[in-house]
Amino acid sequence: MPKLHITPSGQACGATVAGVDLAQPLDAPTIEAIREAWLQHHVLAFPQQQLSDPDLVRITRYFGELGDDPYFVPISDDNPVVALTRRADEQAPVFAESWHSDWSFKTHPPIGTCLYSLVVPPVGGDTSFANQQLAVARMPAELRARLEGKVALHSAAAAYGPDGTYGTKDQGSDRTMQILYSEAALETERHAIINQHPESGAETLFSTVGYICAIEGMEQDQAQQLILDLYAWQIREEFQYTHNWQPNMFVMWDNRSVLHRANGGYDGYARDLHRTTIAGSAQLSL
Repeated sequence: MPKLHITPSGQACGATVAGVDLAQPLDAPTIEAIREAWLQHHVLAFPQQQLSDPDLVRITRYFGELGDDPYFVPISDDNPVVALTRRADEQAPVFAESWHSDWSFKTHPPIGTCLYSLVVPPVGGDTSFANQQLAVARMPAELRARLEGKVALHSAAAAYGPDGTYGTKDQGSDRTMQILYSEAALETERHAIINQHPESGAETLFSTVGYICAIEGMEQDQAQQLILDLYAWQIREEFQYTHNWQPNMFVMWDNRSVLHRANGGYDGYARDLHRTTIAGSAQLSL
């Protein structure tokens, strides 16, 4: 078993891991050590990794089944990896600039997401994370009382419905990345807002405005105000970690304990990251 060298980011979450070559098969103790670090730090970055798409799939499967990305088009029928690509001259808005938990509208959302950087712009293009275990731990009693026992309804409509951000109006853009939209995005799924992480046991907040469209048992205007108040607390700077990408870096984050968002600021430069998700299950989902 290689000796992992884990360096915390010094921010609200996140750590860098050295001492392991992910291009080589990993033994069970190494996988378990990475999982323990992942649960502790929520976001792990492995710099200077030379990985192929099959490597990315293999690494993903160390931590669960390979998940599906319902509104993305994979690289090919034989390659399930999704390319998050943006050309240097692309004019379409940067993808995923809003805070979110990946696919929270699914019955069993992915437990994690993996990204590998191929092309990194010299400026901008960071990814921000917000630690939702820290957010609930420091939450004011008044806001906590308003959220206690509340169940949110999640929907992909605002993003991937026909009238959503990536719906019909986005199809005429010059976006390189292939994004699908569907009437199925109008369906809803229930998840408690304050949840218990199924592996660590720690309390966590799950998802946010955008995918949360309503709260069971509340009038929509009252629910919307609560969702916005929750959002304002979730993304406070004290809960954030900003990840600076390097070429050939593998990053994995715990979708059950952090929100994330993409940052722009690299107009005129290309960016290319490859993505997989770690599937959720009844045992490991929220």
